[in-house]
Amino acid sequence: MRIEVPINSERLGAVHLFDTVDVYELDSGLEKSVSEVDLGWHQVRHVPFDEINEIERRMAIVVPCKDERLKLLKGVLSGIPHDCLVILVSNSAGVPVDRFEMEREALEAFCRLLDRSAIIVHQRDSGLGAAFVEAGMPELVDDEGRVRHGKGEGMMVGVALAKLTGRDIVGFIDADNYVPGAVHEYVKSYAAGFAVSPSPHTMVRISWSSKPKIQGGELFFNRWGRTSQVTNRFLNLLLSEITGFGTEIITTGNSGEHAICLDLALLMNFGSGFSVEPYEYLNLFELFGGLAESPHPEVMRQGVRVYQIETRNPHFHEDKGADHLQEMRLQALNALYQSPICGPRTQEEISAFLGGQGTSPADDATAVTSYPALANLDWNRFLERLASVPTFEQFEFIESAHVVTRAPISFPSVEGDDEGHRREARPA
Repeated sequence: MRIEVPINSERLGAVHLFDTVDVYELDSGLEKSVSEVDLGWHQVRHVPFDEINEIERRMAIVVPCKDERLKLLKGVLSGIPHDCLVILVSNSAGVPVDRFEMEREALEAFCRLLDRSAIIVHQRDSGLGAAFVEAGMPELVDDEGRVRHGKGEGMMVGVALAKLTGRDIVGFIDADNYVPGAVHEYVKSYAAGFAVSPSPHTMVRISWSSKPKIQGGELFFNRWGRTSQVTNRFLNLLLSEITGFGTEIITTGNSGEHAICLDLALLMNFGSGFSVEPYEYLNLFELFGGLAESPHPEVMRQGVRVYQIETRNPHFHEDKGADHLQEMRLQALNALYQSPICGPRTQEEISAFLGGQGTSPADDATAVTSYPALANLDWNRFLERLASVPTFEQFEFIESAHVVTRAPISFPSVEGDDEGHRREARPA
């Protein structure tokens, strides 16, 4: 892959936020050109195939899924590069049709056919809720003893599972993408972003080239999504108010497609529901922006880099209607409004915007929760409890007498226990 070398950037404390860069070549071959080798610097950076593949081997891709069409999910799975580990976190309904079972069967067939490994769990499994409670994170669990509903909560489940696999990069791909080639490009772009970063604390976020819509019987390639325009505007306003300089550098406020170094992800507080993606920006500024004493001085010393990469494939995804978009906007703007780093000017602008939408940032129905960092989890206890979670399952289908393999997550062996055995219980 060849991507543009990021030049323009903004600094806030230890957070180094780079302007959006373009993908110039999806497949740039194996070796660098003579000019790139001789000069050591180039306006366009070549990331060879083997370097991308090496990073993909370190990457777990979390796919949060809630009642998506099965063909969409299968397409998304087909676009994830072979050496990435798939972690499917489902919040799909069990009645009147057991959609989780359909997803499980599709993932099992995918892994069996292609000799791949994967993990699946249902977000609302009471056993999973008990695992988080016993490991020291009761905040993630509701009064029913289950992990709370919400995209952010599902992503936290995925990060926790990724930690147990030993992979050191965690990426996220939404399950409602119509274009497997776009999914493939997203993951390659993650790898390219990590390849160019000198920091061990890196985040790579995808900016779509377009979000096509049918208008007047014709395909129109919108530059921005309706929610992204709003979220990006207010994130940039918040940053401008802090620094005293206007900026439009943030273009990925609502990017569901992004990847984070696992060590950094474990230190971050995740926002609830649909606030999760813009809250990642807020939390980086809160923790490492130099606005308050950071609990992680080593990260402050080494710095955090955020890369935004504009991909070539258009972003076609499921249209969930106006109410869904409104909910996303409300949760995103409430996260900004409630942040301790949000200044009065930004709060006034948010209040005015939400007032025009018939609501306000004080609306309890859209209150945003932030969760403690997963680094605080008792991992031994979580692993011990995870082994008995009914919907948790690992797939691995490398069948060779000459190849030594292991499941993505290794459990302490217990006599009489069939590792990876799946129980039949289902979440209510």
